[in-house]
Amino acid sequence: MGTRVFRNTAVAPADHLESVPAVSAARSKPSGEIDLPLILIMVALLTFGLIMVFSASPDFSLYQHGDAWLIFSRQVLWVVLGCAMAFVLSRIDYHYWRALVLPFMLVTLVMLIGVLLVGDVRLGSMRGLFSGSIQPSELAKAATVIYLAVWLHSKREQFHDITWGLLPLGVILGMIGGLIYLQPDLSATATVFMLGGLLFFLAGGDLRQIIFLFVAALIAGFLVVQVSATGQERLGAFISGIQDPMEASYHVRRSLEAIVKGGIFGVGIGLADTKYLGLPLAATDSIFAVIAEELGIFGSLGLILLYAGLAWRGLRIAAKAPDLLGNLLATGLTFWIITEATFNILAMVGLMPFAGNALPFVSAGGSSMIVSLIAIGIIMNVSRHSRTETQTTERREYGAVLDLRGRNRRRGVSRPGRS
Repeated sequence: MGTRVFRNTAVAPADHLESVPAVSAARSKPSGEIDLPLILIMVALLTFGLIMVFSASPDFSLYQHGDAWLIFSRQVLWVVLGCAMAFVLSRIDYHYWRALVLPFMLVTLVMLIGVLLVGDVRLGSMRGLFSGSIQPSELAKAATVIYLAVWLHSKREQFHDITWGLLPLGVILGMIGGLIYLQPDLSATATVFMLGGLLFFLAGGDLRQIIFLFVAALIAGFLVVQVSATGQERLGAFISGIQDPMEASYHVRRSLEAIVKGGIFGVGIGLADTKYLGLPLAATDSIFAVIAEELGIFGSLGLILLYAGLAWRGLRIAAKAPDLLGNLLATGLTFWIITEATFNILAMVGLMPFAGNALPFVSAGGSSMIVSLIAIGIIMNVSRHSRTETQTTERREYGAVLDLRGRNRRRGVSRPGRS
């Protein structure tokens, strides 16, 4: 009898040590491996972006700042700083965002309010602080994804109750989107609401609530366009441009001119002339038009393929995430970056109203570059944890298969006919 007690107490802790700590070890001790395809894609995008900013910025930089190379030198600084921040965040467990997200969101809201109070007015909008060097609306997009990912993960069991699901989500998005809309920045506002709806859907939100949210967003968007002079102007120019490209806005006409000049293979890096002859914001919002003129359709498709590769890796990492929080973070941040790129490209070719979205990792600008690289750092951290979790799960499943077959060469399943 004593021997039996000894065996039972010895076996139970052993099983416990094999199963329970395996999961915690997967989360607390990541393998340190990085997603190599994602790193290679990022290196290609950043290198490509620096080359194009070097080509597109001298005339614009000289006109704006009196120094032909100031924008490019700043862009190099933003890339280095952003890469450093991405590296640090790739080493910090993404679960710590559950404690950091509230201060992060409060800082973002204070900056958005600061823009309305003391922001710099440029091109009819108040979007920047400190002479336009910081744009809180860019930070707000990433902050929305992180905050909603943490909030939805913590409330995932209460989504079917509208008082814990749709209503709080509407308050959160309304507060952030409203502050951005007052700048006014319609594209950033729309992006925030799209990200909120996507994350609510991925977190398992009730389908009826999602449909209601979608219909409400359409109605709200229609009303915003009706009362917004900026929205009416851009929507009217877009409709006119669809009917006749020659009636499109001046910005789109110059962009289409650059694309036509580029043809299939482009005129060569540094040889485009549209950036000197009136293409607005050649180094920032319109840099895709410069790419199309200098590298042609061939180079433009290459850039689009890089973004497609980024989407593939980001969604792949999200699918392998060890928990819902990692899945929401990786999916939301990936979707945000790709949405920014899609809006920019479609606006430049006249297929959607001009929105003023930056081309991630390519357009000149510190806010977009640093926040986008912060997002990449978080995605890489999710990747490091998902690899370890996958390996640990495979070990546990392999052990379970052996147990089903039985140990000591004995059957673990009853033979036919046995009770």
